[in-house]
Amino acid sequence: MIFFVTGGSRGIGRGIVLEAVRQGHDVAFTYRTRKDCADDVAAAAREIDPGRQVRAYALDVRDSAAVDEVGDQVVEDFGTVEVVVANAGVNHNGLVASMSDEDWHTVVDTNLTGTFYVCRQFLPTFLANGFGRFVIMSSLGHAGVSGQAGYAASKAGLLGLSATLAKEYGRRGITSNVVLPGFFDTELTRAEMSAANREFWLTYCPAGRVGQVSEVAGVVLFLASAAAAFTNGQAIAVNGGLDWAP
Repeated sequence: MIFFVTGGSRGIGRGIVLEAVRQGHDVAFTYRTRKDCADDVAAAAREIDPGRQVRAYALDVRDSAAVDEVGDQVVEDFGTVEVVVANAGVNHNGLVASMSDEDWHTVVDTNLTGTFYVCRQFLPTFLANGFGRFVIMSSLGHAGVSGQAGYAASKAGLLGLSATLAKEYGRRGITSNVVLPGFFDTELTRAEMSAANREFWLTYCPAGRVGQVSEVAGVVLFLASAAAAFTNGQAIAVNGGLDWAP
């Protein structure tokens, strides 16, 4: 199958791209600014399977016209797209009383509106094929996180968006599901996860550890597979058993 993965140059997105290649799929993926990271992912993909087609595209998902342009180019380059993994996301910390308009809009426009743009862009392709898989990356934080109102609100909104896609297009061979990751071992969490948050996680998570990227990538690939044809409109937590956050 042919995957389109937003935010595929680092962290969980990188893991999804490489796992898709490992399982024999072609992948188009996006990055916003870090071309060097995107080049590293493409090189790693070639090492896994030189026969797979893997291409990186610069894209800010907040730009509707850019989403349309890149989406059209991907379909031209790959012939079609069968799986969309909406993974691009950002966060700006701040209490509600002090959060600026700019920070709010940057987070919501990227995480929620950008995902809507991407899904809307590829729906005609899915409908033409009579098949399609949307896998939307939300977060454990969808239930609310102190100091992250924009992030929590945007990640909660993705559940409604995905459920609507499932209801509107389920009879057309299209599924839409949400993945709710907890804390995973990525360069972002290693750099930005506070010692207090890490201690909280290790203390209360039933698994007693943070997750490995391969563990969430495996769930994404399952949702993209034929085995998940009757899994639609669902939100699947991948968090080691800890489904709440302070």
